[in-house]
Formats: sequence, structure tokens, C-alpha cells
Amino acid sequence: MRRELADACWPDIEPGRVTVAVPVGALEQHGPHLPLDTDTRIAVAVAAALPGVVTAPALAYGASGEHEAFAGTVSIGAEVLTSLVVEYGRSVCRWAQRVLFVNGHGGNAYPLARAVELLRYEGRDAAWLPCAIPGADAHAGITETSLMLHLAPHSVDMARAAAGATEPIATLMPRLRETGIVSVSANGVLGDPTAATADQGAGLFAGLVERAAAQVVRWQPGAEGRLR
Repeated sequence: MRRELADACWPDIEPGRVTVAVPVGALEQHGPHLPLDTDTRIAVAVAAALPGVVTAPALAYGASGEHEAFAGTVSIGAEVLTSLVVEYGRSVCRWAQRVLFVNGHGGNAYPLARAVELLRYEGRDAAWLPCAIPGADAHAGITETSLMLHLAPHSVDMARAAAGATEPIATLMPRLRETGIVSVSANGVLGDPTAATADQGAGLFAGLVERAAAQVVRWQPGAEGRLR
């Protein structure tokens, strides 16, 4: 079986024996130095590195309303994303054994949890996991910039990298939820990307994939379908 679903022909797929990994990203601002599809690229890279899965084409739009004050952002909203994931899961599970949604954007977490919970209630073996890194800064800071310097260095413009809001995310969250990221960070960055390096990104990515792969092997979805 091919590792990428888009490259397969239908006779290549053995019904009931395939785990499909679906990267779920976003098209949203990532500061002045990172591309709009940063979350999608990270989710695609993680999904492609997981053991025993076939990687589907990414769902490249997400729930990104908090970024809409910045040009280039396209959000489909939480309700549409929830519906999209539910219908995707219902369809793919007609022939796949399992479906795993690999999430690259924090704003997608609630819609994914709702959708996967419903899919599991309906009897489908669906799950999701976040591309989460312990101790990471919130958005377009040193963590994501280092990851992108490792995964796609040609797409990063470090000459434009600048610190944004560096207060703890818990402090920023009330204003952020009410009026979006622009109310706390004029450049859209939550953190400081200026010290990011590709070497740091390689280490972060290796740890991220190691944790995600272990979760896939265990396959223990929690109450909302998130792998533990």
C-alpha cells in the first residue's frame, strides 16, 4: 500500500485494514516572517512520519477567526469545520479501519473534539491528536519558527522576524478571545522568534513525532477521541 492516499489506485487499498491520517491545518497569519500555511505544513510533516498509516491530503482550512484582522487569513469557522470532519470521517470509515485527524492549529481543537466524539458515538474508530510541544510559546514564536526552519527553511524570512506579545498566554487570553490576536500583538506574534534555529527545530520535531507515534501505536482515544 502506498503511503500517500492521493497516489493510490483503488485496488491498492485493502478495505478494513487501513489507518488514514488526515492533517488538519489552517490558512492564517503567522507573523511577518512565516507563511500562512505554517500549521498545515507542520501537520502534514507529522502525519507523514507516523507508523502504519496512509496519509491523506490535508484539510488546509480551519477555525481561525481570532486571526481575521490580518490579511491572508481565511477561516471556515468552528461549525463548518465540525461538520466537515464528521462527514469526512463517515465517508472514509466506509472502507478504512481507522481515521486519525492530526491537528496543527489550536483553534481547531474544540471542533475536532466535537466531531470525533460524534464519530465514535456512531461506532467509527476515529481519533485525533494535536501537534503539541510541551513548553511551546503560543503562536509564530520560537517554537513554530524553529520547526519551520527545519521543515521548510526556504519559506521563513528571518530578516522580518520580530517579537510580539511575550506575556503568558493566560494573561492575554481574555482580550484575545474578545477581540482577536491583533488586540494583543500588532504583528500577530505571540512569543519571540528571533532566536529560532533549524537545529532546535529538528530536536522539537523529533520529540513531537516520537510522542505522536507512541500514541498511534497505543491507540487509546480519550472521552473526546483525543489519543492519549
